[in-house]
Amino acid sequence: MIVDGKAIAEKLYGELAKEREAFGDLILGHLLTEVSTVTASYARIKERGAARLGIKMFRTELPPGSTTADALDAIKHLVETTDGVIPQLPIVKGIDIESVLNAIPKEKDVDVLSAAAIAEFEKGGWPAIPPVPAALAYILKESDIDVRGKNLVMLGKGRLVGKPGSILFTRLGANVTCLVKGDEVESSTRAADIIVLGTGVAGILKPDMVKDGVAVVDAGTSEQGGKVVGDADPAVAEKASVFTPVPGGVGPVAIAMIYKNLFALKKTFRT
Repeated sequence: MIVDGKAIAEKLYGELAKEREAFGDLILGHLLTEVSTVTASYARIKERGAARLGIKMFRTELPPGSTTADALDAIKHLVETTDGVIPQLPIVKGIDIESVLNAIPKEKDVDVLSAAAIAEFEKGGWPAIPPVPAALAYILKESDIDVRGKNLVMLGKGRLVGKPGSILFTRLGANVTCLVKGDEVESSTRAADIIVLGTGVAGILKPDMVKDGVAVVDAGTSEQGGKVVGDADPAVAEKASVFTPVPGGVGPVAIAMIYKNLFALKKTFRT
């Protein structure tokens, strides 16, 4: 089954529209340290999602040559004037990413990227879940895949997918194996019931590396031949019971999860 991420996101937006009724005006701050075709596209997509829910998006774009101090000043202003803050990744070279992420208070960190927010998420019970793992779990649930007791292999251990995904799926009851560059992967992927991808290496997962009926959720993105592609070779879909394409799979759902986090944090830390 090829997952229609846009359709699943539509269902999620319907749920979020009901949650939205509990709040008055909401403003979400968005910091771009480098404005490119790609980052501008992501910004527009997020702004459209916010508009659907009656959330104002305030975008701050730093000019070329900006410093870490400039970025921290921008973050400070967004924290003071908005209900939540998103730093668009990647952060441009020359600006210290950790300083920028950690300048966002955990109660306004809708992407769950600061050290403080991650620590709370790791302990459990934190109202916000990193958006990409949250989207992966939502897609599997909507696809009638119960992760409890399943062998789940995670390729990649980055800050957006692998690291928080390992935490979330372990908490949900899966038997998680997280593999990184240099590990032997094929024996694990062939035994996996579920494979989560987040390496950013185009086509790293081939059909001969998986068993029939595997669920493959692909959160990896890279560019190949001028197109955005995922970590899974599209031919893997022929063997998979569930397969998320790139683009159009995980991405739309992950963006919707940003607003779910905004509502959850606002409800918890309502002022």
